[in-house]
Amino acid sequence: MAIIDVIKYEGSPDVFAWKHPDSELGTWTQLIVNESQEVILVKSGHICDVFGAGRHTLATANIPILNKLVNLPFGGRSPFTAEIWYINKLFSLDVKWGTSTPIQLQDPKYNVFVPVRAFGQFGIQIENSKKFLLKLVGTLPQFDKTTIIKFFRGVYLTKAKDAISTYLVHKNISILEINAYLDEISSYLQEQISPMFGDYGIKLVSFFVNDINVPEDDSAVAQLKKALAKRAEMDIVGYSYQQERSFDTLEEAVSNPSSMQGGLMGAGIGLGMGVGVGNTIGQQFNGLTQNLNTSPSKECPKCKARIGLNERFCNHCGYDTTTPKQEEPKVNTDNIICSACNAKLTTTTKFCPECGKKYNPCSKCKADLPEGATNCTSCGTKVPETCPQCGRLLEENSKFCPECGYSLIKKCKNCGTQLSKNAKFCPECGTPID
Repeated sequence: MAIIDVIKYEGSPDVFAWKHPDSELGTWTQLIVNESQEVILVKSGHICDVFGAGRHTLATANIPILNKLVNLPFGGRSPFTAEIWYINKLFSLDVKWGTSTPIQLQDPKYNVFVPVRAFGQFGIQIENSKKFLLKLVGTLPQFDKTTIIKFFRGVYLTKAKDAISTYLVHKNISILEINAYLDEISSYLQEQISPMFGDYGIKLVSFFVNDINVPEDDSAVAQLKKALAKRAEMDIVGYSYQQERSFDTLEEAVSNPSSMQGGLMGAGIGLGMGVGVGNTIGQQFNGLTQNLNTSPSKECPKCKARIGLNERFCNHCGYDTTTPKQEEPKVNTDNIICSACNAKLTTTTKFCPECGKKYNPCSKCKADLPEGATNCTSCGTKVPETCPQCGRLLEENSKFCPECGYSLIKKCKNCGTQLSKNAKFCPECGTPID
């Protein structure tokens, strides 16, 4: 029988319960317990003793149940068998959670079914070591953060679905507006989930919902976001939906090589009467069509401007339209990992299946970018700016967020003058820009 002189555990803080691999103990074995730990001795499923912080000498006198079983000394040492469990009582505040698959919910404001994802993090502490060991750990060799996430996944996902549905219905808001209520939802979920953790000796210190979103590739979601972004743009510019449709119809007719000015003018008059302004808008369309070029055209590959079909160089940016299109360099996607938990990802992944973090790919190498990163950690590519409201990556010089429709136009708070991106003072009234 091997004699163990000193037993201690100084492993990862992510491990909440760890069993010493050797169950044969000598009477004079030294047990080292750190300040943030508790040690439990178990014999045949029964807890024999609990040790707090300090240095302890294991003897049969410490264990009344075993004292009756051990009668034969061996060379001055009384061997006995017992399980030694180390319980970590540190606060763990970064336990990630997330929905592995979307939750199907009906948007009460727009009456469309949308797939919803949610993710965040919570904090726990082992409050009752005995209850935690007997009811949850069982025969496992160790119990870590990953095990916690898997064990309670069904609990917090069910509660999260109920909470989101409740807020959508009672607040009568769209799913695209629910992020304004994240603090309320987080507090509600912590109140609902905390008793369930307590049944297993775990104290739920905190519970946060970091984001509630919808997949970008869903057709219903894409249409809804497009409509909201268009509405926000029209509100800022100051024209109505009917005027927007009139302009779209005129542009479509002009881009058609077979269209004639007489027919276009007729379309303009018809649209004008359709919105109730009759000949006024018809006359405006008539004036506009006098300067329209109905000849065949093509789109500049660089600036997207319309140029003549036979023109080689763009008269807007000077780009040579005969330049062969360069193929994008192939990207090695075999080693894409989550920046939060190092789980393997694919280019089609929207959220990490392990921790729920949203996949934020680099535009060049597709590596997952950490939150708040300004440059890619793999290739060094500069990370585009994000929407201050929803966190969506933005294209350069964007005026509206394609995700939530948030206006990115910077204006002076004093006089309302539109400002440049890096302006420190208003050019109109001189007010300092925050």
